[in-house]
Amino acid sequence: MIPFKNRFHGHNSLRYLYKNGKAVRSHIATLKSTHNPGRKEPRIAVVVTKKVHKSAIGRNRIRRRIYELTRKQMPLFNQDQDIVMIVSASEVITMPAIDLESEIHSLFTQAGLYKTPHN
Repeated sequence: MIPFKNRFHGHNSLRYLYKNGKAVRSHIATLKSTHNPGRKEPRIAVVVTKKVHKSAIGRNRIRRRIYELTRKQMPLFNQDQDIVMIVSASEVITMPAIDLESEIHSLFTQAGLYKTPHN
């Protein structure tokens, strides 16, 4: 699980992100992110709809897998990002961890969420 300070609280901040966020897509998920200068820590949410997996147990398992992989990557993020990952494929629940990690890393790289080294 990710820490409390890195979670979204309430629906209004997610609505803002849905409307104004920059989207990056892959075959398993869509990642929306936006710059939030009022934040000192990145905030992350994972959305899994009933269309993806009917069972609440399955949706929660998908969410937990992605949160865990994201938690490991969090120290590498820019500190002022709001991020939401919208899962669009049910294959995430059975996907090998290495493949899922590479897909998520690819989405984060395409979105430009990682800190850049200062030369």
